Amino acid sequence: MRYNPLMIRRGSSLQCVAGVVISVALVLSALGCSARPGAKDPGGAEAIENKGSDTLVNLALAWAEAYMQIHPDARISVTGGGTGTGIAAMINGTVDIANASREMKPEEFKDARANGIEPVEFTVARDAIAIVVNPRNPVNGLSLQQIAAIYTGRITNWRQVGGENRPVVLLSRESNSGTYAYFLENVVRFGSKDSAALFSPEALLMPSSEGISAEVRRNPNAIGYDGLGYVTPDQKVLAVSRDADSPQILPSVQSVSDGSYPISRPLYMYTAGEPKGQVAAYLRWVLSDGQALVRTLGFVPLER
Repeated sequence: MRYNPLMIRRGSSLQCVAGVVISVALVLSALGCSARPGAKDPGGAEAIENKGSDTLVNLALAWAEAYMQIHPDARISVTGGGTGTGIAAMINGTVDIANASREMKPEEFKDARANGIEPVEFTVARDAIAIVVNPRNPVNGLSLQQIAAIYTGRITNWRQVGGENRPVVLLSRESNSGTYAYFLENVVRFGSKDSAALFSPEALLMPSSEGISAEVRRNPNAIGYDGLGYVTPDQKVLAVSRDADSPQILPSVQSVSDGSYPISRPLYMYTAGEPKGQVAAYLRWVLSDGQALVRTLGFVPLER
């Protein structure tokens, strides 16, 4: 079936994204959609509540808009707030689908099961985490070891990695972000379960991807990390190598697909048990026809 997808391309303005959020919110408000998962609107349509990862929110909004165009009886509400927030809402029974940019933690599964819920995981796309700096920064690439040393505070000046004699200003997402959790476990700690490495206390915790982008654009000493779909043309993306002897690779759909870019991850949706009805139909579409939207937003579609 053909449809006219909402096109939010990488580097779109915040105004465009905000317009989509407002558009979806207004439609749902006008239809009287409840905040309870699986609630019916006055016309009898099932309302799907979808919440969580800020990394996934633009893609989830695009999916919702496109799906409602081809299924006028569907009503889908999408909000961000972070992976932890979405998973907590799913465990508490206030959303149908939790968006997540990391896997659920063992303690989250424990909390869900204590609530009589067995979460079901769906991998819906893949993403690269880009390392971004101000365009005036002459550094073009870093190894994973150098990035870890920067974020743990062992490297504090850009000249230590071939740049100018300037202090490094660290930018990070907040701890409820799935991107924060993934970066901590897989970059700062190199994927080692035995590592207790932590972010430097000097790191500035930013509440959103847009916050990191704004500070990188403003501050020539800043370094941040973000999902590739949120990188704008006025940021400089660094190439990353697995170690000092490996080639430095820029993040892209191709380098994530072929496994050459070292900081990539799956993106997930979780439901409270096996989905049914409209939720099940929507997830089937996301995993099939909906994949056509993934690349347009800077993410990597699933192999089909």
